[in-house]
Amino acid sequence: MSTIQNKVQLIGHLGDDPEEVELDNNKKLAKFSLATNLRYKNKEGDTVENTQWHRIVAWDKLADICIKHLKKGSHVACHGRLVYRDYETKLGEKRHSAEIHLDEMLML
Repeated sequence: MSTIQNKVQLIGHLGDDPEEVELDNNKKLAKFSLATNLRYKNKEGDTVENTQWHRIVAWDKLADICIKHLKKGSHVACHGRLVYRDYETKLGEKRHSAEIHLDEMLML
């Protein structure tokens, strides 16, 4: 029996330039938002556009590539896995986040 895997594939446009983050353990990551659009006609026949925003995180060499080659508006295909995390803000508020951790990225 095959294993079911956590895989996500998205094609969209960057909402802003990738943000570079250097961590204490000499690891590097790049974060950016990706917009995906769904267009359809409602029952009245009007075209409706629904935009979804996704948080994308790339690590190490893939982060370097994203920082060097991507910018706001870039059209990309992203392949990765869905990761949920909990964190606390500087004000002590508990937050939840869903992110796509990139395994592969293709500039379109």
